[in-house]
Amino acid sequence: MLKETGWNLDYSYTRLPETFYTRTNPTPVQSPKLIKLNESLATSLGLNPESLKSEDMVSVFAGNDIPKGASPLAQAYAGHQFGHPNMLGDGRAVLLGEQLAPNDERFDIQLKGSGRTPYSRGGDGRAALGPMLREYIISEAMHALRIPTTRSLAVVSTGELIQRETALPGAILTRVAASHLRVGTFEYAARYTEKEELKALADYTIKRHYPHIEGVEKPYLLLLKEVAMRQAKLISQWQLVGFIHGVMNTDNMTISGETIDYGPCAFMNEYDPSTVFSSIDRQGRYAYGNQPNIGGWNLARFAETLLPLIHDNQDEAVKMAQDEITNYINQYQRNWIEGMRAKLGIFNAEEEDKSLVEDLLNMMQKHRGDFTNTFRSLTYEEYGEHALFNSTEFSEWSDKWKARRKRQNQSNDDSQQLMKDSNPAVIPRNHRVEEALEAAGKGDYTVLERLVQVLSNPFDHDNIQEEYCKLPESTNIPYQTFCGT
Repeated sequence: MLKETGWNLDYSYTRLPETFYTRTNPTPVQSPKLIKLNESLATSLGLNPESLKSEDMVSVFAGNDIPKGASPLAQAYAGHQFGHPNMLGDGRAVLLGEQLAPNDERFDIQLKGSGRTPYSRGGDGRAALGPMLREYIISEAMHALRIPTTRSLAVVSTGELIQRETALPGAILTRVAASHLRVGTFEYAARYTEKEELKALADYTIKRHYPHIEGVEKPYLLLLKEVAMRQAKLISQWQLVGFIHGVMNTDNMTISGETIDYGPCAFMNEYDPSTVFSSIDRQGRYAYGNQPNIGGWNLARFAETLLPLIHDNQDEAVKMAQDEITNYINQYQRNWIEGMRAKLGIFNAEEEDKSLVEDLLNMMQKHRGDFTNTFRSLTYEEYGEHALFNSTEFSEWSDKWKARRKRQNQSNDDSQQLMKDSNPAVIPRNHRVEEALEAAGKGDYTVLERLVQVLSNPFDHDNIQEEYCKLPESTNIPYQTFCGT
């Protein structure tokens, strides 16, 4: 079965000291049924999509059967949750192994919602169908938006009910990631293990994700630098499409630079830096406008774990690490303004560009302009009747913008093409996601299938479905998202 399906599993994580994981099997479920299979992802992993639909493989996705030779495990990690440190770990997930793809890349294959583990902390270890389908939709949309992300290979229903506020149908998601190493993994090592185990984890991380720094001088300082640069790029990409993660705890910041955990995330409609969707983020710690700074805060926690490896003198280690955190802030700003220039069709750099962008954002906030549709309107210079575009201040801003674009060598056509490539026509609008999940809860998956198809080509302005660009009907009830546990 494995040969026909294309599985080529390895288990490099088990070569770490055993303190970093506990071997544990998924808990079998009653009557698994395949709900969604990501065929394009399967193919890229070297898997046979048709074979994955077999009853035997659905049993594997459900945790009822284990691939021959596999040794599932739950990973140990800690983390700062809303600023407070906790001992955590995979409380409802097991790592089946690492798929070696045809391009020689290595990907974790993890079952999420597969039952209790030694790290469950009183939880049931299960997941509901709605949140797992939500993760499928959003993670695939993020991939199409060219934002580094974990991805979803399959969703199976379990035939069982789980208890949340009400009884909900259970499901298990098969998550694919460059790895599940997190800042929280290093926090666990620094807090609960010895220096040698911490060093083993750092060496493993370098070998897996940053092999170009193996054997160089100051490799652990360079590890901090590399992780910081990837996070600076990632979070700037979130900001450029109005994505709000919702729960930027340190256990949800990957060392690989991928977006992970799609619980209370959502995309912003009206531009407002204070936007929060998560029901548990009552103080706005993880609001849209706070995400870049929280990224720096999380990286500071990562840097603290590496201090014993960076330099024997702690004061010197702190100084070196602080320099890299400052570099993160500067790199984020460079990435963000570069991305904003592209969204405005600007190729070259001028010092006044930041104020041009900030003036636009201030107008958007004042006039409640939709983030995605405002930039789409600018792309085509088709403004409609929105108050933003009919204001005197926008007219003045538009004259400055046009004059700015003339101060570059590229043509107007080149500028518009850059904007088309930088401004998605569609995003996973919250009301569209909810619509798809509501239909799926009633057994109708056609709404979800159509949404996923539209979101797979977000920059396809010619064939876009206009209905997916429309805003939801106005309501006085704020949209809220939930973590699923």
